[in-house]
Amino acid sequence: MGTARLYAAVAAGGFRRYATYRVATAAGVFTNTVFGLILVYTYLALWDERPHLGGYDQAQAVTYVWLGQALFATLAIQGGGFETDLIERIRTGEVAVDLYRPADLQAWWLATDLGRALFQLLGRGVIPFVFGALFFPTALPDEAGVWLAFLVAVALAMVVSYAIRFLVALSGFWLLDGTGALQMLMIMGLFCSGMALPLNAFPQPLGDIVMLLPWSALLQTPADVLMGRVDVWSAFAFQAGWAVVLLAVGRWVQGAATRRVVVQGG
Repeated sequence: MGTARLYAAVAAGGFRRYATYRVATAAGVFTNTVFGLILVYTYLALWDERPHLGGYDQAQAVTYVWLGQALFATLAIQGGGFETDLIERIRTGEVAVDLYRPADLQAWWLATDLGRALFQLLGRGVIPFVFGALFFPTALPDEAGVWLAFLVAVALAMVVSYAIRFLVALSGFWLLDGTGALQMLMIMGLFCSGMALPLNAFPQPLGDIVMLLPWSALLQTPADVLMGRVDVWSAFAFQAGWAVVLLAVGRWVQGAATRRVVVQGG
C-alpha cells in the first residue's frame, strides 16, 4: 500500500509539473488544432481521389486525424516526454541519485510519465478533438461501452509508449550522446504509429509489417477501437502483449546497465 501511494504521488507530481506550463499548453492546443485542419483537408482531398482508402470512409478518416492530434502529445509519439530528462541524467551522472532512491527506476519514470500523459490528454488533447467533432463530419460511437474500451486502449497505449521511450533513454548508458537515438525515436514515431497516414492505408506488404510493430499500438489500435473496426479483446491483447514484452526488455537492459554503470560526464 505504501509503494502504491509513493507511485501515485510521483504520478501526481508529473501531472502538476506539466500543469504549470499554461502558455505552452495553450500554444500546443493551437498548434494541434492548426495541424489538424491542415491534415483534415489533405485527407479529404486524398479520400476524394481514393474513396475508402485503407477501409475508411471520409468521416472515419477525419476522426482519425483529430484523434491523432489529441494523442500526439499524450503519447509523446515523437518524443518530448521523460526520456530527454533521463538521458541527460545518465550523461551527467545524476542517475546515480535515482538508483539510490528506495524506488525502482523503471516504475518511478513510468509513474512520472503517466502523470504527464494524463495532463496532456486533458489539457492539450480534448479541445482539438472536440473542435474537430463539432465542425467536421466524424464517425464517433454512441455506445458508452465503446468509449470505455477506447479509454482502456489509450491507457495501454500510454504504457507501450513509455516502454519504447524507456528503452531509448537507456541507450544513454552506452552512447556518448543520445541525440541520435531521440531523432530515430521521432522518425519511427511519425511513420510507424500512423501519425502521417493510417497504417491500413500503407501499401502492402509494408502495411501488414508495420501493423505488427509496437508503434501501431499507440494510435492505430485506439482509433480502430473507437470506430469499431477491430475486436476489442484482440486489440487489448495486442497492446498488453507489447507492453509486457517491452517492459521486460527494459527491465533486463536496466539491470545490465546498472551492473556496469558507466557515468558519462559526471
